[in-house]
Amino acid sequence: MWVITQWYQPHEVQSRIAIFYTASALAGAFSGLLAFGLAKMRGIGGYNGWRWIFIIEGAATVVFAVFCYFCLADTPRLSSRWLDPEEIRFLELRRQAVRGRIVVDENPNKFDWKELFKVLTDWHLYLQVLNFWSNTVPNYGLKFSLPQIIKNMGYTSANAQLLSMPPYFAGAISAYVFSVIADKLRWRMPIIITGQVCVIVAFCILFSLAEDIKDNIPACYFAVVLACIGLYPIIPGTNAWTSNNLAGARKQAMGIAFMISIGNCGGLVGSFIYLEREAPKYPTGFGSSFAFAVAGVVASAALEVRFWYVNKRNAKMSRDEIHEKYTDEELQLMGDRSPLFRYTL
Repeated sequence: MWVITQWYQPHEVQSRIAIFYTASALAGAFSGLLAFGLAKMRGIGGYNGWRWIFIIEGAATVVFAVFCYFCLADTPRLSSRWLDPEEIRFLELRRQAVRGRIVVDENPNKFDWKELFKVLTDWHLYLQVLNFWSNTVPNYGLKFSLPQIIKNMGYTSANAQLLSMPPYFAGAISAYVFSVIADKLRWRMPIIITGQVCVIVAFCILFSLAEDIKDNIPACYFAVVLACIGLYPIIPGTNAWTSNNLAGARKQAMGIAFMISIGNCGGLVGSFIYLEREAPKYPTGFGSSFAFAVAGVVASAALEVRFWYVNKRNAKMSRDEIHEKYTDEELQLMGDRSPLFRYTL
């Protein structure tokens, strides 16, 4: 997420983040098919099929990690192998035109505890964590339980794996399309809330009909697709909104890492909310997913109102008044606490 912010303008990052996260949706689509195929390797080398899934998918991850270490450039300044000096200069000036002059860090390798404290006490990051959880809790739960939910409809295990693919394809498409719209509008909140509302509606349908799921297959399967359509635009929107509203290289890097690391802890909750003894209604799973989506709507609305209020308050001060009170370097070091800073809505 941080690398993307080094290359693109604030109103361009969400669609790029969405391209990254379509990999997550497509992984959900193909993982069932891949697991179905790898499970056929049972007995080869004396290993069970599920062991081969871990071995092959884990080995592929390690290979690509090594590849990325040598090929992924963090910033334009480090990209002289494939960009001309004029192109690097253009990208740097383009970034500075929006972010402002970059203050050179005198101790770039020294950990800044003051910046960490600013991150830990930044109120809006905790609301963004709730937005993140409105995806991770329902998404992890659904991802682990979707084949079983489809099996509850009366399908075999093999067909359940195949029928779990279309919802994730729909999620990949929605993640990108909604993110392009958000970048065009330069407005994050409506897209995030739209996704959260889709999740709420989807789990309301599943909760009300799952007890008689075999008699309501079209409605329940539609709800699963709608849930994926709603889930996958949330994370790109949340990441973009967070990165847009953190100023200063250190705080932006720390803030993004803090929000994502705490937000991903929602996966720990989502992995255990679908209790086998509660099948097929899953009140804990469907109810928790519904609750976290509602919490995300409240968090998004609170962020929008608060950002709007702070922007309006800062706009009351003229630039001359601000520059009389602070030097240019002080304003730059203040980052998103500067009266010149405007939160992205």
